[in-house]
Amino acid sequence: MKAVDHNFAEVELPKPSPSGHDLLVRVTAVSVNPVDYKQRKQATGSRILGWDAAGTVEAVGDEVTLFQPGDQVYYAGDVTRPGCNSEFHLVDERIVGRKPSSLGFAEAAALPLTSITAWEAFFDRMKVQGGRRMLIINGAGGVGSIGIQLARHAGLNVIATASRPESIAWVKSLGADDVVDHRKPLPAQVKPVDYVANFSGDLDSYWEAMTEIVAPQGALVAIVGNTKPLAMETVRAKSATLCWELMFTRPRFKTPDMIEQHKLLNQVADLVDAGKLRSTLKERLSPINGANLQKAHAKVESGTMIGKLVLTGW
Repeated sequence: MKAVDHNFAEVELPKPSPSGHDLLVRVTAVSVNPVDYKQRKQATGSRILGWDAAGTVEAVGDEVTLFQPGDQVYYAGDVTRPGCNSEFHLVDERIVGRKPSSLGFAEAAALPLTSITAWEAFFDRMKVQGGRRMLIINGAGGVGSIGIQLARHAGLNVIATASRPESIAWVKSLGADDVVDHRKPLPAQVKPVDYVANFSGDLDSYWEAMTEIVAPQGALVAIVGNTKPLAMETVRAKSATLCWELMFTRPRFKTPDMIEQHKLLNQVADLVDAGKLRSTLKERLSPINGANLQKAHAKVESGTMIGKLVLTGW
């Protein structure tokens, strides 16, 4: 599907052929994330969107060593390349993982982008250690939903923000130790914590609270940029670390450690199959077409989404 003037059009394109490290994947299910509607709004012409998919390897490039035709996979992809809202999709094997065998394609498609984001934020950026405390802002969102589970698995005490009865119930079901209301001042509700993970789409509004809540020599991570200057004196005084996480960095710049996304997706799959993590799928639409993608974008853009929304079938 292509986004044309912010509307969706269904078009027929030639079936792509893989080369190099690319896999040709027959896509079965896709998930929609904030990056989708942000890329849609930025598009100056037609573009294939979508950066969360699960499907089956149809063919492989001549340098592929990690997969073979018939393998079931899941991945988030590369924002600099065409997205996965298409029946056949090319993706570099080094950012693809094996689909959890215990999940269907829809449940698996809910996981890649958010799992990579939370995993990199915790283990690659903040370098979290068990036995400590973490505040997750936007605990009921896509990244927060898997982030709560990963943080608990890492041995952290997790405080998550949520405000509606249904979102509070959701984060508790995922393992949050405590829940605080993001509509009220956070410092009054949260004692200093070792780690603050802002998984919301708003850094500016939360910045002062984040710097007040983080403990001396603690760490903060954000997944969106600021639009206003960030006051750094409190962070400096506490010798706290500020980290940025963007899961497209490795594929965008073809970093030497790009294969780490393949490895971490396989580790997530192992944890899912061992019953230590669960899918964050909350809503489904079928089939994958322009009308349903339009609905999915509107839902995610509304800011009321709990967990993940997945589209399946053609």
